[in-house]
Amino acid sequence: MYKSMLRLIVMALRSFFFLIYEINKCNYMMKRPEKYSELDKYREVQKIVDKMRKNSRTTTKVYGKENLPETGNYVMYANHQGHYDGLGIVCNHDRPLTIIIDSKREHQMIVRQMLPMVGGHGINLKDARQQMKTMMTVTRELKEGKIYLLFPEGKYGDNKNTLQDFKAGVFKCAMDAKVPVIPVALIDSYKAMDGNSLRKVTTQVHYLKPIPYEEYKDMKKTELAELTKSRIQEAINEYAK
Repeated sequence: MYKSMLRLIVMALRSFFFLIYEINKCNYMMKRPEKYSELDKYREVQKIVDKMRKNSRTTTKVYGKENLPETGNYVMYANHQGHYDGLGIVCNHDRPLTIIIDSKREHQMIVRQMLPMVGGHGINLKDARQQMKTMMTVTRELKEGKIYLLFPEGKYGDNKNTLQDFKAGVFKCAMDAKVPVIPVALIDSYKAMDGNSLRKVTTQVHYLKPIPYEEYKDMKKTELAELTKSRIQEAINEYAK
């Protein structure tokens, strides 16, 4: 277990004093909402993420940022590979976004500070009632103008660049809020903080062409899930080495 987490452990050790400082700073900022805006808190999280990226010896190449709407809200649906997935998107997504993560991880060091900084939520993958409640919150916040990053596979294992099943229920929030869906293809993201190699790695983030509400409004959740998955698969087929 620990051998497979060597990159993550080394990154944490290299970042230790920086993270201790940032934990205190995040706590300070969260206690003073009148002083720090949503953008202030998001930029602070981006600073933390970028430091973690560098200390994991990771370079992330980003493609398709022109596909991200400059105004308005949307939901990004990305494939799930490892610890770095959300970080790889946050560090290059200019506008504040929020995220849903497995509730098992929301209380880990620095995660429990960064998650509230971006207004994120934990979700219990074994509790259907709690999942429904959380997704209702996501729908409400989308209607209020939030941008969300969701992982429709729910969790990751040793799947690497191989896609898992996309859970159709995760797409209901976008459909109810009538917002664009942005498929996001992550390639080699698992290499950044998972595994036992300390070599420099390069990951890819591909923001794909948006699927506007007008295009999917007559689809079923399963159809939208399959369309999103197929576009991500096409990008992986084209760009993964």
